[in-house]
Amino acid sequence: MCTAAVYTTKDTYFGRTLDNDFSYGDEVVVTPRNYSFRFIGMGTMKTHYAMIGMSYVTEDYPLYYDAVNEKGLGIAGLNFVGNAVYHEKKHGRDNIAQFELIPWILGQCATVEEAERLLGKLNLWKICFHENLPAAQLHWIISDGKRTITAEPLSGGMKLYENPTGVLTNNPPFDMQLFSLNNYMGISAGLPEHRFAPGLTLDNYSRGLGGIGLPGDLSSQSRFVRASFVNMNSVSGNGEKESVSQFFHILNSVEQQRGCCDLGGGKYEVTIYTSCCNTCKGIYYYTSYDNHQITAVDMHRENLDGSCLIRYPLIKEEQIHFQNADV
Repeated sequence: MCTAAVYTTKDTYFGRTLDNDFSYGDEVVVTPRNYSFRFIGMGTMKTHYAMIGMSYVTEDYPLYYDAVNEKGLGIAGLNFVGNAVYHEKKHGRDNIAQFELIPWILGQCATVEEAERLLGKLNLWKICFHENLPAAQLHWIISDGKRTITAEPLSGGMKLYENPTGVLTNNPPFDMQLFSLNNYMGISAGLPEHRFAPGLTLDNYSRGLGGIGLPGDLSSQSRFVRASFVNMNSVSGNGEKESVSQFFHILNSVEQQRGCCDLGGGKYEVTIYTSCCNTCKGIYYYTSYDNHQITAVDMHRENLDGSCLIRYPLIKEEQIHFQNADV
């Protein structure tokens, strides 16, 4: 279970939470322009746009959860269990495995419009990386800062939706998530207007009463409503630090704490990491469950014309700054 968001001040910020009960060994990975991407059904892409994101690397191949390329296009894949449908290989289509979709799109596309054209020719092939890594059931949020769409692999093929909220969670399908916002149209960031009944005196006895009814549970539908409300009402300055800080506050509104989502057998779903990438500058920021200090990797400080993956394991231990350390 995860939540992704797009937020724009002077620059655009793209990121997500990854919520699970275990980690494969996540790393911030920069893939330079001359790393050879091997696609099972489409050959090798020897040159492409550079990209940065969170990935699990195995057999020297980056399995990206989310990434942004040097042109500012971002993609994140989120669980879509029970609804995602992958197909057998189809003649005349670009047959791409689920784990290949992010590099296939980010390697070639600079805009959502270009991504839409590739997605229109794509068949998501029902094939896994290897038998120990079954294909995750996913849907994707894709954004270039000007437009955001949701891409969902359904039985009839890839369905694309305009995404006006800049938010994606998990189930149900996106059109149902979006429709559910009709149930919350009375919620606001301001104080509510008394409409309960004529002749009855009611008082705004507290700040924040306009938000009564905003769901607070951890289900994907409720997280979609809450994150959409927070994201679309967020206010911050245009500076980098305040924008990044605000983005983390947006996603922190839906983070999962250990013990609150009990999976049984002593397992709990938690927010393993939260990411925020400045898509204009190629700077990838993250926090982890046990490390609230923001860590950053700037892709443009690396050799983007190289051919080898550049990997930064997550800093997971809490970093605490003692203000009076020298006293």
